[in-house]
Amino acid sequence: LADTNGRGAGPPGAAQLAGAMFRLAHRLVYPGFMDHYSRLMKNQTRPREELVGDQVSSLRAMLMHAYDKVPYYHNLLKDRNLRPDDFKTLEDLERLPVLTKDVIKANWEALVPLDIASVRYERKATGGSTGTPFPYRMSRHDKMLSMCHLYRGWSYAGYGLGDRMVFMGGSSLTMGAGSAATRRVHEVVKNIRMLSSFDMDEAHMRSYADTINRFRPRFVFGYASSIFFFSRWLKANGVQVEPPVAVFATAEKLFPEARKGIAEAFRCEVLDTYGLNDGGVSAFECLEHRGMHVDTERAILEVVDADGRQLAKGEGRILATSLHNQAMPFIRYDTGDIGRVTDEVCPCGRQHQLLEEIKGREQEMLMTPEGAAVHGEFFTHIFWEVSGVKEFQVVQDAKDHLTVRIVPEASYDPREMDKVRDYIRARSPGWKVDFQKVDAIDRTKGGKYRFVIREV
Repeated sequence: LADTNGRGAGPPGAAQLAGAMFRLAHRLVYPGFMDHYSRLMKNQTRPREELVGDQVSSLRAMLMHAYDKVPYYHNLLKDRNLRPDDFKTLEDLERLPVLTKDVIKANWEALVPLDIASVRYERKATGGSTGTPFPYRMSRHDKMLSMCHLYRGWSYAGYGLGDRMVFMGGSSLTMGAGSAATRRVHEVVKNIRMLSSFDMDEAHMRSYADTINRFRPRFVFGYASSIFFFSRWLKANGVQVEPPVAVFATAEKLFPEARKGIAEAFRCEVLDTYGLNDGGVSAFECLEHRGMHVDTERAILEVVDADGRQLAKGEGRILATSLHNQAMPFIRYDTGDIGRVTDEVCPCGRQHQLLEEIKGREQEMLMTPEGAAVHGEFFTHIFWEVSGVKEFQVVQDAKDHLTVRIVPEASYDPREMDKVRDYIRARSPGWKVDFQKVDAIDRTKGGKYRFVIREV
């Protein structure tokens, strides 16, 4: 499918040169890159039982490292009279407690491996969507594996190493690019162009459209909200871009309205992706659109109920266990995300577990004065049906109060907000709602757009 429509296709010689340069650049930085990538590509056809068996073996190896080298985990296992060899199935993870950010902060020193001086690693931080960036260590080996998984996930839509790609996002997508010179080197050797989600004004978006039409990427990868915002601008201004093979959305929930709007603007497939480096989990949608295939080689992804019990199907908290990050093992780490898994098998032939949907983050669940939970998606459905609003953000700043920030368009009609208030009050009569017109909605430090914020 990806190769039959000629989208983004350049001269064969140029494509081969770009692929060779891409491989060489990765080999120079990560000597084992191609071996690991090739293994991952072959794993796509293996039975799920074999993939799970490999996961259990990797889990025991990680637990052995944690028991021997990380004081926090040594004490945790010892207090429960457990040894790494006691873990014979993925279900045995339920014998361990959930690791939260608060637990990590309280035991920061005890989570430093005794052999940390011999581990090659980088200091990282999450995007800080909950307020303060969360620091962690990521081994160089684990970083290489994250890239291998990313490229394999893109291959579900036909991506080949070195294919032209446009990135549209913030700090989490720059892949280490710093200065303008460094950024340009990244763009050349990886055959990409980086477009910032921090700069989404009229002039920048017109230049982004020009860049896409000149570069003619085979794929676009970026924050779901940024690509959707750009798609709306394209449609509103009657601007067309050369259609890629596919658009990959990441970092934020891909709402149905956003998927539809992006597909219409770019005239191509739109595929959802999920991943986080602090826990190592990742999942990628294929062209069958049955959910995201959960990767097994780098981490273990659990979806659990309120008691921490694993769910084969259904909705729950997502926990992550890293299998190769010896610089800072995350074992049953609470990602803060809510997801839904299914026990169905994708007709594409890959036998990974399917992550049907990311419902959002726990912080995006607002609580009514009556004690009911309302997901942020409730508000997105309201506002995408309202005309005259360019952007919005709902902030729960008190148990019984919501502040709704709106960026109005020229066609904005204040009477539309009466309808919005009625919708919200129908869900919770106890909520008082105030509207605040603003020039722009502030992005997070990582350049992400938060539709809903809970401050209480």
